[in-house]
Amino acid sequence: MLIHPPSSSATHHVHVARQPIFDREGDVVAYELLFRGAMDAVEAGRRDSFATSQVIVNAFTEFGLDEVVGDRTCFINMTREFLLGNLPLPFGPEQVVVEVLESVTVDDAVVAGVTALVDAGYRIALDDFVWGSGHERLIPLASYVKLDLLNGVTEHIDDILAACRAHPGIQIVAEGLETLEHLALSNKYGFELRQGYVLSRPQVMTAVSVSPSRLHRLELVGALSDGDADIEHVVRIIQSDPALTMRVLRASNSAAVSPASRISSIRQAVVMLGLDQIRRWAMLMVVDDVAETTEAQLVEALTRSRLCMNLAPTFGADPDAAFVAGLVTAVAALLAVTPAMLAQHLPLTDEIEVALARGAGALGRLLRTVEAYQRGDVGALAERYSGSDLTRTVMEAMRWSHAAMPAA
Repeated sequence: MLIHPPSSSATHHVHVARQPIFDREGDVVAYELLFRGAMDAVEAGRRDSFATSQVIVNAFTEFGLDEVVGDRTCFINMTREFLLGNLPLPFGPEQVVVEVLESVTVDDAVVAGVTALVDAGYRIALDDFVWGSGHERLIPLASYVKLDLLNGVTEHIDDILAACRAHPGIQIVAEGLETLEHLALSNKYGFELRQGYVLSRPQVMTAVSVSPSRLHRLELVGALSDGDADIEHVVRIIQSDPALTMRVLRASNSAAVSPASRISSIRQAVVMLGLDQIRRWAMLMVVDDVAETTEAQLVEALTRSRLCMNLAPTFGADPDAAFVAGLVTAVAALLAVTPAMLAQHLPLTDEIEVALARGAGALGRLLRTVEAYQRGDVGALAERYSGSDLTRTVMEAMRWSHAAMPAA
């Protein structure tokens, strides 16, 4: 019942790049988040819905938006599917600017979709704006227009500026800045924001992640497809997959969600996010097609969590909090990080944080005892449990863990 060290089949690396956007004074005011398929990738490689989904999932649920951009605004490229609402935006408009890619054909459906986003409070940026491309239709809806100075946008710059300056709320972002001449041109025309290699290249951020089971994602989407979804059923599905649980916990901690309180159970995280928000994340995770964690390691992680939950009353600890704490320690082992490091990115209660960081309190004593038992120290629990009671408790945790896994 030991948690094995990370292996290539158990974990994978996730990446997201961020490129700063500066104001006239040279201060970073925002970041554009970019897809990267590898840590050493120079270019995005792809700019489709898969790439957008990975950027969103990784930024919000693997790193946490506060870690990626802090309190600054982030720009995220959106494809037609997101603009039309065919794929959901699982975040609010407070900190995210929706970028309309230059490859999107602007027709009536796109205008209607962008109008709906603006009405919902989202800010819109027109990426790589080209005069005569049809994107002029979106200028009245835009908060930002990005002009690529590297690729000849200066030919129609006066026409573009006249159209944009007719809407006082629009800020111009000069992008593709690679020379001092580009900076001088930005100053000449009074562009509010600047972005490019001469100022800063994209920085690729990398983290180790354990992926949710694809079957669990699909099961969760199915459970949420009913307008009268049973929240207890949703909690059971999420709770049966350690990686999916961690993503829900991280999503509840994202700046876009702004949780008002700390959490001590999976159910509380689901309630905090709301079923609509959980539904959006689940649908997006189906698009985010990544490698799987081995079933054996998932079972081991679940067994530890369930064992902590079962033993909690003996230690005077809350069972739901014990499940969460046990799960964090198990996932931390899979990621080769300390539970305290992982807890920094989760909206956990003080009781759980102290237990994970210092092993303090009733919950900390429980975690230390379970960890000792899993290392082979049977006597760690024998003081509190008779042999037969302990065997039944451990076997129940193992049966529950196997039952929680989807059939192969």
